[in-house]
Amino acid sequence: MSKRILVTGAGSGFGKAASVGMAKKGHSVIATTQVSSQVTPLREEAKALGIEKNLRVERLDLTDPYDIAQALTFDIDVLWNNAGMGEAGPVWEIPIDLVRKNFEVNVFLPLQLTQGVVRRWVEQGHKGKVVFTSSMGGLFTPANWGTYVSTKHALESIAEALQQELSSHGIKVQTINPGAYYTGYNETMADNPFRWLDDRRHFTKRADLRRGFDDFFATPQGRMDPTEMIERMIEIVPADEGKFRNVVPKAVEDMLKAHQLAAWENKI
Repeated sequence: MSKRILVTGAGSGFGKAASVGMAKKGHSVIATTQVSSQVTPLREEAKALGIEKNLRVERLDLTDPYDIAQALTFDIDVLWNNAGMGEAGPVWEIPIDLVRKNFEVNVFLPLQLTQGVVRRWVEQGHKGKVVFTSSMGGLFTPANWGTYVSTKHALESIAEALQQELSSHGIKVQTINPGAYYTGYNETMADNPFRWLDDRRHFTKRADLRRGFDDFFATPQGRMDPTEMIERMIEIVPADEGKFRNVVPKAVEDMLKAHQLAAWENKI
């Protein structure tokens, strides 16, 4: 059955590719971008692909209350909270204002949008679905990624609470937890600490941090082909049935389960 789907963060990466894919499948997608300059190119791409009737493109900057107000007028069946940003670097030295900003964009603003959407659904008796793009990092914490993944840990808790609170209203909730796919998102995030990390003031040295990031991205696990994840998102987001948590690929799911079991024996 065709669904009306609102996607945040659809200007690039997973959000853009999956929005196009869902529109091709016949769903009515409102693909939103944070940046105004991304709107027209995506509209033109939709027209070139012959899916302009199924792919509506609008600006939705979550930090803009007028954009939020407009989004709350859309008639949708699925809200996919996909927009996000990330700060990396050592948690013990990162400026606190950057931590606050990361939580604002990844947690507080998506929750604000979600509250508005689900309130309308409850008032209308509409049985919709909310999907959050979490991360493999929502379920474990590697060093130097703690700020970003802590926002995803928060989303996991919010999504789990929402699932219990909204089930009596027929509203479903899911998370999608991608591995380290090579979309440019993680790579850009890894650059962020170098705008504040200063060898004259910080104990963590720039060269050491860069080497650690580069070593990870040089591994197959650090630069997986995103096609697999995009195909799964196209299936998961509109679906009426499925798992609450959706970790892709399976190897990462297995790793996370093993990590969570081992955490019970972790010693200081």
